[in-house]
Amino acid sequence: MCRYFIYLSYDGTNYHGWQIQPNGISVQEVLMKALSTFLRKPIEVVGAGRTDAGVHARLMVAHFDFDAELDCATVVDKLNRLLPPDVAVHRVRRVKSDAHARFDATYRTYKYYITTCKDPFSRAFSWRIFQTLDFEKMNEAAQTLFDYIDFTSFSKLHTDVKTNNCKMMYARWEQIGEHNWVFTIQADRFLRNMVRAVVGTLVEVGKGKLTVEGFRKVIEEKNRCSAGTSVPGNALFLVDVGYPEELFLD
Repeated sequence: MCRYFIYLSYDGTNYHGWQIQPNGISVQEVLMKALSTFLRKPIEVVGAGRTDAGVHARLMVAHFDFDAELDCATVVDKLNRLLPPDVAVHRVRRVKSDAHARFDATYRTYKYYITTCKDPFSRAFSWRIFQTLDFEKMNEAAQTLFDYIDFTSFSKLHTDVKTNNCKMMYARWEQIGEHNWVFTIQADRFLRNMVRAVVGTLVEVGKGKLTVEGFRKVIEEKNRCSAGTSVPGNALFLVDVGYPEELFLD
């Protein structure tokens, strides 16, 4: 049995997230359908993680198994012909038979985009903020994330994970235009809804409704009700997933 990693991107606007859902179409579902059609047998796909409804991916990684060696370039070409326009496969790589897209990932990187002006051409992929935000204070608060590993306060309630611990690697707001900002956050793993909850709470700091010490207290309370609201998913992008190079056979 051969295992392969698929590197893909998608516009999540029309999907109920990555994972197969009983009540709506998912990216995992359309990818599995395309693979099964091309390979002429049922194919299961396992993703590096979940993205919520409406969330996008500039880079998602998933793995699948097949009982023969495949030409990776041909797989990319055939899948892109079968997939809808809002899902694209960029690369397929042969990996070790026990490599796992989710459990072997060493980091994930997300970006969240904010705009402070009305722009018809960015509204689908950024969140418009009407208030003036103190991004310096927001960055000061973001740095406190590195002092903790338990992020229960930013996790969706009643999830099936065994631990709420995450190792933070990067967290910072940067201005990328006159009216545009992006928050980049990287960790070894993320909890359900975590990035959107972190951004929502940092925005409370930016509005002056929460101090930096107050942000720290939110983390320490380990209570989702203490954190800010979850921000809209349309401005969130999964942009990178990292793996040890020794997993790859090509």
